[in-house]
Amino acid sequence: MTQAVDAPALAVRNVSKDFPSGGGTLRVLHGIDLEIGPSAQVAIVGPSGSGKSTLLSIMGTLENPTTGDVVVGGASTATMTDGDKAALRSRAFGFVFQQFHLLEHIDATRNVELGLLYAGFTPKERRERALSALDRVGLGRRADHRPGQLSGGEQQRVAIARAIAHDPRVVFADEPTGALDQATGASVMDLLRGLTATALVVITHDAAIADSLPRRVRMRDGRIEQDVDQEARA
Repeated sequence: MTQAVDAPALAVRNVSKDFPSGGGTLRVLHGIDLEIGPSAQVAIVGPSGSGKSTLLSIMGTLENPTTGDVVVGGASTATMTDGDKAALRSRAFGFVFQQFHLLEHIDATRNVELGLLYAGFTPKERRERALSALDRVGLGRRADHRPGQLSGGEQQRVAIARAIAHDPRVVFADEPTGALDQATGASVMDLLRGLTATALVVITHDAAIADSLPRRVRMRDGRIEQDVDQEARA
């Protein structure tokens, strides 16, 4: 998919989301409009139940909106099949979660390679990209270690390497430091903030993490309550 000139990396257009509830429906997102620039770094914050994680799932095409559209690189996803969206995710998105989701019986390199299986790379390219990504996150010397031989921070770095090995358009990180101590979490955030070649969207409850990113989007009751360019205010 060719990105339109000057198109945002991702745009959410008038997105609402309903879930079944007690014989009726519960609307958890209300007409969300949001644009993410090609190298934007955005924190999405808000209380539990505000719709943050649902919005991230829709932005990443893991869930479909009830109404509205998600536009990736200028292309609408509204009429894409599930297969089309899976192919889009394998090329355009990287995901980092609070839990690392690594396979314990294989080493770091193979864990990263598995994230490239559906992105159209040859086995040789997958290996090269995995090793390069592990170098980028400071784990080149531990590429042959299994998750059980790595610290929590190192496991999260493997997960980040897996998310960036295919040079995605957007990296989504959902509470990426939630399972880490403060010092380790700070180093992981330093790494994520250094990913300037891709857009970064971080869901977090941590005010310090939100304040460390250039833009903060605050949600409440399924709506965007505030969208602040923190660098402009500095």
